[in-house]
Amino acid sequence: MKLAYWPGCVSRGFTPELHGSMAKVAPKLDLELVELDRANCCGAGVIAEHNQELVDSLNARTFALAQQVEGAMGMMNICSTCQGAQSECQERLDADSAYRRHVNGHLEPEGLSYEHDGAWWNKNFLWLLVEDIGLDKLRSRVERPLHGLKVAPFYGCYVVRPTTRLGYDHYPERGQYLEMVISAIGAEPVDYAGRHKCCGFPVITMNKATSLRQAGRHLADAIDADADCLVTPCPLCHLNLDMQQPDASKYVERDLNVPVLHFPQLIGLALGLEPKELGMDKHVVKTRDVQRKVADLAAA
Repeated sequence: MKLAYWPGCVSRGFTPELHGSMAKVAPKLDLELVELDRANCCGAGVIAEHNQELVDSLNARTFALAQQVEGAMGMMNICSTCQGAQSECQERLDADSAYRRHVNGHLEPEGLSYEHDGAWWNKNFLWLLVEDIGLDKLRSRVERPLHGLKVAPFYGCYVVRPTTRLGYDHYPERGQYLEMVISAIGAEPVDYAGRHKCCGFPVITMNKATSLRQAGRHLADAIDADADCLVTPCPLCHLNLDMQQPDASKYVERDLNVPVLHFPQLIGLALGLEPKELGMDKHVVKTRDVQRKVADLAAA
């Protein structure tokens, strides 16, 4: 399956292990990714608060670049924040042809234009894995079933709300996809209160205490539910849950120390890739216990 590929800003900056692990996982699932290395930031929901036309123009440019990839079925991203922000922009562009022409006017100097034909799509890797690759194919590619590994799913905000914009009318189970995938690769999904809640990242620059208390609460709930690790499709959530975890523990007044995996890393483990290949030594909260458990399961 050939795809235009938008990795997002964070995966190539703060979390390069996410970008690297996706590159390793893709061929295992017969994905040909054509990276949009000239694409720009999605705005992460922030730019739109100040200048909607600017953020729509930025994302229309990315969409136009993706549409130029010959033979691509659509566009894939690995950041659920990108998915949410881009879905919002695409909804506005698709709903108003006059506005779309106006925005495309900003792209003319580069010879670009975003065309709405009703068939072009942009999907997070999680959605693509379930809807287009399919869980049966995923199961058939598993080389290292993760039996006994207890994984707490953490979706983040941008792929669960608002449901209408995010296609839940057509795909009502999107809010359960992480659990479905975790089960498909042999692991055990952990049910806990925070899986669909905000990680706190959007307010960290304005109110650090609130942000880290929120992150710490989710991590503590996952630990209390006996999770070995969390997994998220959002690198911004990963920053707050992994990088900020040592500080978050102070705000909830307890030890946390629970690993947080990127979604492609978890998939890569099941597909037989080694932790070092997946960049699992790059995390702030060490993943040694998860690596050890996976190795023991494989040996058994």
